[in-house]
Amino acid sequence: MFDEKYDVAVVGAGHAGCEAAHAAAGMGLSTALYTMNADLIAQMSCNPAVGGIAKGHLVREIDALGGIMGLAADEAGIQFRLLNTSRGPAVWSPRAQEDKAGYRYVMRRILEGTPNLFLKQAEVVEIFFEKNRVVGFELLDGRRVGAEAVVLTTGTFLNGLIHIGEKKFTAGRNGEQASIALGNCIRNLGFNWGRLKTGTPPRLDRRTIDFSVFEPQPGDLEPTPFSFRTTQKLANKISCYITHTDEKIHLIIRSNIHRSPLYSGQIKGIGPRYCPSIEDKVVKFQDKDRHQIVLEPEGVDTHEVYVNGMSTSLPIDVQREILSSMKGLESAQMIRPGYAIEYDFVQPTELRPSLETKKVEGFFFAGQINGTTGYEEAAAQGLLAGVNAALKVKGERPVVLDRADAYIGIMIDDLVTKGTNEPYRMFTSRAEFRLNLRIDNADERLTPIGRRIGIVNDEHWSLYQERRARIDRLRDLIEHTRVDTAHPFFAARSLEFRDRPSFVSILRRPEIHMEDLIREGVLTTEPVRREDIVSLETSIKYEGYLKQQEREVEKLKKAESRRIPEDFDYAGMPGLSREIVEKLSCVRPQSIAQASRIPGITPASISILLFHLEIRRNRPQSETIV
Repeated sequence: MFDEKYDVAVVGAGHAGCEAAHAAAGMGLSTALYTMNADLIAQMSCNPAVGGIAKGHLVREIDALGGIMGLAADEAGIQFRLLNTSRGPAVWSPRAQEDKAGYRYVMRRILEGTPNLFLKQAEVVEIFFEKNRVVGFELLDGRRVGAEAVVLTTGTFLNGLIHIGEKKFTAGRNGEQASIALGNCIRNLGFNWGRLKTGTPPRLDRRTIDFSVFEPQPGDLEPTPFSFRTTQKLANKISCYITHTDEKIHLIIRSNIHRSPLYSGQIKGIGPRYCPSIEDKVVKFQDKDRHQIVLEPEGVDTHEVYVNGMSTSLPIDVQREILSSMKGLESAQMIRPGYAIEYDFVQPTELRPSLETKKVEGFFFAGQINGTTGYEEAAAQGLLAGVNAALKVKGERPVVLDRADAYIGIMIDDLVTKGTNEPYRMFTSRAEFRLNLRIDNADERLTPIGRRIGIVNDEHWSLYQERRARIDRLRDLIEHTRVDTAHPFFAARSLEFRDRPSFVSILRRPEIHMEDLIREGVLTTEPVRREDIVSLETSIKYEGYLKQQEREVEKLKKAESRRIPEDFDYAGMPGLSREIVEKLSCVRPQSIAQASRIPGITPASISILLFHLEIRRNRPQSETIV
């Protein structure tokens, strides 16, 4: 029946697909990664950057679990910045400008060097099923591919429709064909689907830009890597540049707003609230007299510059007028215009927490098909979908990270429990226990899990153990070493002590930092990395808060342990309204904690649910459940 057969087949080679394929192959399963264009594997369709607020946390977690986005981002990075350093360590987050072509090259090299993984260039047009289980798919050229599990990571390609002013045409990305046949196949499966919209700004030729009038935005003097496995020193190779719109530009936009597909009714899909187009900003934030624009080079060997902050679907002539009205861009040449794209997505409440569809066994979704936006959100889902597809083939239980484990767990729980009516983006504010979900301890939280399931290899595991040992030795040193309070360091800062305290006790003071103690010779240690110091110091300074969060985590885990059978009949429970029954039946929560997070589920309905679960638990096994 099949021309080729694999354990796991991944459809789509964007950021989700790359992680999914690498994870499944890394767990020892024969894996094929299908893409319509093998030259655009891991293409950065929008901004040439990885990380950012909360997104950097996701990349660190992907890396800790054995994923590859962080490694590729470090190697192809051309400018590195640690964001939110003026605030507490819970919200510090790395971000890097990437060499767009370099990132693709590095990612493809990693994938081609992965045993058990085969890259394929072909278009998937139809999925095959037998008795509600996926068995494979058909390619445009007529070949049939068999698979024990299929991971769908189609990005914006499902029935993709591009808008530039009054013009519209089908495409997955500008210059690439949309996936129409596969999109219609997914629609016909009976999933609850909808349309979302995202956009991208124009790209400019850097040779036609006057950078002298812009404010430079350099990288950090000490770049922070994404990957715990990165050992080479990172270097900043470019600078970004900041400018702003003004009232003249706003007037141009308002005068042409009727030509915007967003406001003419041409676009039906819902766009990302937290990354609006420039026309949305001008219309919805009329109290703002300017909006920030950042010029971001797309690489070291290209003249292409990304205009961050100016995502738009306005007509090309209006885009040109806006750019020529901006100081420094008067003569700027547009390489390609901005555009908006609408695409199909499946409501993520159709998925289990493993990212397997409820309707079809062995069929997994990851990335924008689940209603998310962003490379990092997609890659994190791809990793978990690939892992769980491999575990499905092996006949083992899926890996589900809970909200106390990782931002990845928060994102997936939000999606499968609440669904979404707009492109979902990760924020640190979504985390109940964000002080425990820092970038510096992602390996401590997640690398043992990656090792257990088989995607953290021996080299990665050895590096993890070495880091934990370094931090443990440093902690032991400062706990058992007394401070020389006569050192000039303390006198210069007017710090006085009654006796000779341990270093761990003085580090609880907010004004004292371990880096300063080491640099000034107050504390002598073996060579240690800056991030190891920061991680240990954070655990010391916030020890009280962390212990409090640990108690809250235990409460959550107890609620998560109250499992709800998958076949539980909510319709047969007296006391629940029709609306509550519909919500519970749609999501099919796996625990009381998940049920309580479903929008509209009241404390009273949770009490009724607990009561009936107790009745079921105490009912004799031989008794028929109606």
